[in-house]
Amino acid sequence: MPETIIESLDNEGRGVARHDGKAIFIEGALPQERVVFSSYRRKPNYELATAGRILAANALRVEPRCRHFGICGGCSMQHLGGPGQAAAKQRVLEDDLWHIGRMRPEVIFPAIHGPSWAYRTRARLSVRRVPKKGGVLVGFHEKRSSFIADMDSCEVLPLSVSALLPLLRSLIGALSISDRLPQIEVAVGDGVTVLVLRILQRLTPEDESLLRDFAEAQGVQFWLQPGGPETAQPFHPVEAPTLSYALPDFGLRLEFRPNEFTQVNHGINRMLLRRAMHLLQPETGERIGDLFCGLGNFTLPIARSGAFAFGVEGSQALVRRAEENAALNGLSGLTAFAVANLFDATPALLDGWGRLDKWLIDPPREGAIELVKAIGEQGPGRIVYVSCNPATLARDAAVLVHDKGYRLRGAGIANMFPQTSHVESIVLFERKA
Repeated sequence: MPETIIESLDNEGRGVARHDGKAIFIEGALPQERVVFSSYRRKPNYELATAGRILAANALRVEPRCRHFGICGGCSMQHLGGPGQAAAKQRVLEDDLWHIGRMRPEVIFPAIHGPSWAYRTRARLSVRRVPKKGGVLVGFHEKRSSFIADMDSCEVLPLSVSALLPLLRSLIGALSISDRLPQIEVAVGDGVTVLVLRILQRLTPEDESLLRDFAEAQGVQFWLQPGGPETAQPFHPVEAPTLSYALPDFGLRLEFRPNEFTQVNHGINRMLLRRAMHLLQPETGERIGDLFCGLGNFTLPIARSGAFAFGVEGSQALVRRAEENAALNGLSGLTAFAVANLFDATPALLDGWGRLDKWLIDPPREGAIELVKAIGEQGPGRIVYVSCNPATLARDAAVLVHDKGYRLRGAGIANMFPQTSHVESIVLFERKA
């Protein structure tokens, strides 16, 4: 097998090298390493490969903690220590801002990072009966495959959820609909774990009894979802605590349904909120927009800080949840919410909101291109942009800086998804005087 020296990491955490005039993207390799590699896909200008022997290792290389690493597709960076992961993601952010947006931040914010294991409070587990592997498999897909990894534990799931994996395999294997149950959504709140079973066929009375016994024995709640996400309903126990998470810095508690979006890493979310409020600097008398507000994760800390928070979200259900969370925390008087499709934002839509002194934007991966294009001369003086996709962030930043008169004051990453190549970031823009 050929060998090469790794130059850098790409956006998916693969080592990048040049060999025989081609770019080679090598899974499991780190910068400055000399590795033996094996290609599994060849194209005229590039190849995709996996690392074999590591002939000269990067000093930040560590032993992967999970025995399923390399087979399971849930993680891609367990061979790189936490500080190295944060540095690699910061480099991705800076590279995208420069190569896509043609700009550099005035300040690089310190990386936000915390515990690297047992952090993932949301997950979608696939289910499939595979007789050749002993029955039902429950877990993430294998790397580059539709097959499900044969796993009985997961190092990034909470310990209590990881311990459920072999038990769920046995439970589902005993159900009459074991081949008609393709998915389990996991949602973990403060002291509450909900498992949403996607079912394609009705349960028998015997199935229902098995689920009730399991829920009682393991201290979980089962929900059933026979159709789309809106069909998910509690099964057992019906009367049970609501999913919620606390934001102690702001004296808040936010409730949510298992199919409603929340950040997967509650600890990093708290630190990200702390950073966001420091950058936004909400003050009494200000009117601040929280765009793509979801269930109020940023809206309510803004209001708790004394400013009036105006949240906008495309989902009516999430807006209702945000309003309920505002009422739950005594903040209805300092908040207002509206339903709008921000992917089709226009200057007229923004004018209809009235004066907004500052914005916080937290869009999905698609970014907020139409929203930033719609900003007029009376746009906000400060924008804090929280992004889960550095490429669309850089695209939007180019509009703000080159067309709308903003400065890119600072940028940094939050390691929301340790052990993966996912890059979460937070950026500050200020309108030029």
